[in-house]
Amino acid sequence: MNKLFNKKKWQKHDLLFISVAILCLSPIISSPIALLLGFTLAMLGLVPKQINLNLLTKKLLAYSIIGLGFGINLDQAIAVSKDALGLVIVSLFSTLILGWLLTRRLGIDPKTGHLIASGTAICGGSAIAAVAPAINATEDQTSIALATIFILNSVALFLFPFIGHLLSMTEHAFGIWCAIAIHDTSSVVGAASAYGNEALLTATTLKLARALWIIPVAFISALLFKGDNKKITVPSFILFYCLSILIAYYLPQFSTLYDIIFSVSKRFLVLSLFLIGAAISFDKIRAAGASPMILGICLWIITASGSLTYILLLM
Repeated sequence: MNKLFNKKKWQKHDLLFISVAILCLSPIISSPIALLLGFTLAMLGLVPKQINLNLLTKKLLAYSIIGLGFGINLDQAIAVSKDALGLVIVSLFSTLILGWLLTRRLGIDPKTGHLIASGTAICGGSAIAAVAPAINATEDQTSIALATIFILNSVALFLFPFIGHLLSMTEHAFGIWCAIAIHDTSSVVGAASAYGNEALLTATTLKLARALWIIPVAFISALLFKGDNKKITVPSFILFYCLSILIAYYLPQFSTLYDIIFSVSKRFLVLSLFLIGAAISFDKIRAAGASPMILGICLWIITASGSLTYILLLM
């Protein structure tokens, strides 16, 4: 707990932040609105200094995703993963190759460009956090990549549901698109949950299956950049997420409890997005700079439009 909260005195205006955070646990606040509320309070300087937002968000998000696993049907999860396997592989490696080409074209630092491409190709911040130590990236290189992906994630949370409804996409199709084209798991789940339960289950399942590609990509990255492949790690929440799916599958007699855990996890996910919004600052936006942001936008548009075209025409 000491790592989550420091010993600074609480101020009266901190009560507003806490009240809004509690409000995000209610059904009246959607994922995009929660992110916007957090960002607004951050811009007004109303985020308590006593809270370690990064650590709290990381833990809360991990627990939320693990809880969502109890609402996943194993047979459906396998079917979704098999149906979209080709799309996942093609989009992943084409994004990495395109990222390498554009990085050279734009004159961006190779490691920064590779981190942005890895975050776009797999699962945003988690992929960047896993690949960075494997290629011995500096703190500045990692921060710029994270800031770029972070900003685009925030945009995706609002933009994707709008496009999905505009094109009258089914929840299943929208869930697949989210898992392929949105970077971070948090934004994937947030956008999908705003679209519907089937979209949420499809997107969460496919995104976390996609996240397992962190291991081979980090290993290949270490070889390319002559880094340290001993530093490659896989986020533990992915393993616990898989475990929660197996528990729900092999112990179906507790389905009522699983439904409660799933519902509570969805609300804590909204709270996580509120905390993510509260961590956004103009310093992070400024740190991204023009060239890395151009790279991130180009990769994102190509990945999103290419996967959308495939889903609408061929799936």
